[in-house]
Amino acid sequence: MEPDTTPEEHRERALLLADLGRYDEAAAEIAAGLTAAPLAAGLLTTLARIHLAADQPAEALAAAERAAAAEPGDLGVLVVRAMALTDGRRFTDAARVAAEILTGWPDDAYAQRTGAALLSESRNGQEALNAAWNGVRIAPTDAEAHLVLAVVAARLRLFDLAQRAYGEALELDPVIGDAGQDTGIVRFERRRWARAIEDLAEEASLGVPPEGNVPAPAAAPAPPVVVPAGPVLDVSGETVDAVGETVRYGSGGTIVAAVLAAAMTLINVGISRVWAGLIGVLVFGAVVFWFRGRLPEPAGVVLRRLRSGDRRLAAAVYLTFAAPLFLLAYAVVGGPAPLVAGMVAGAVAELLVLAGRRRR
Repeated sequence: MEPDTTPEEHRERALLLADLGRYDEAAAEIAAGLTAAPLAAGLLTTLARIHLAADQPAEALAAAERAAAAEPGDLGVLVVRAMALTDGRRFTDAARVAAEILTGWPDDAYAQRTGAALLSESRNGQEALNAAWNGVRIAPTDAEAHLVLAVVAARLRLFDLAQRAYGEALELDPVIGDAGQDTGIVRFERRRWARAIEDLAEEASLGVPPEGNVPAPAAAPAPPVVVPAGPVLDVSGETVDAVGETVRYGSGGTIVAAVLAAAMTLINVGISRVWAGLIGVLVFGAVVFWFRGRLPEPAGVVLRRLRSGDRRLAAAVYLTFAAPLFLLAYAVVGGPAPLVAGMVAGAVAELLVLAGRRRR
């Protein structure tokens, strides 16, 4: 006599049936497993995903709510619940669950990219974009993280960023371009984001605004999203301008301060060192504040991109950050060497930026 089928075996059969697009049979298989384990969160979560894949949001939400009662705070349960709430057009509740995902797992790449995508479905904005960037930062080689960034950016009408992010996703995993045609629930989220970018691409190419927005009469159609403009690690013109201004002001200010500090030694060395220390702190703070304020995206992402795409500019930025620290070193130890080092660092940073401009 064969042993009874376990709940996990029922779930595995359901996954196989779902991969064939036989969602009703898959749901029946899960129901059979639930007769033996009615509070199994894994079975309930799988059932919710099956209903989502079958475009049955009400049934999906019912299963997700049962899973949440059995396993509150579980990441997989929260994800499927947010999806069901969104598909059921309960956007406020969906946004709350998506925010819970983002705050609960700040260093988890899956949670950040999925939470960002779900938040953008229900309440898109800067928070969703920041989370999408965080997902890319945590897992820069994950194609799905770049795909989510493309979706979030496109929903915000940031089509240049969306193009570059989608291009990076395709470069990392060319198969992701066909993910919207997948069936089953194993890669259900990837299929969801791929279909979203397809819909947004059509909207962008036709110049159709998001629901509820009315375009200006003379507005030109937005560029299509699906034509990759290069990987998201490319250095944009806006970033180059921000680096150039940061280097110009930061390095130039450090050089002037170092020259004045050297001249003040003719009057009083102690006053010169105190003044140099104070100016060094102010210049360093101003450089960091200016650099972060001028960038079109998070500073950490930009610095990583510079290191991989334009090492001259990256070196210029780091030298600009280091230059005022030599003023602090002079304030602590004295002597001409720190002042000379600060001036040299600032001068080299400016030369690197000039050389980069000539190349461009």
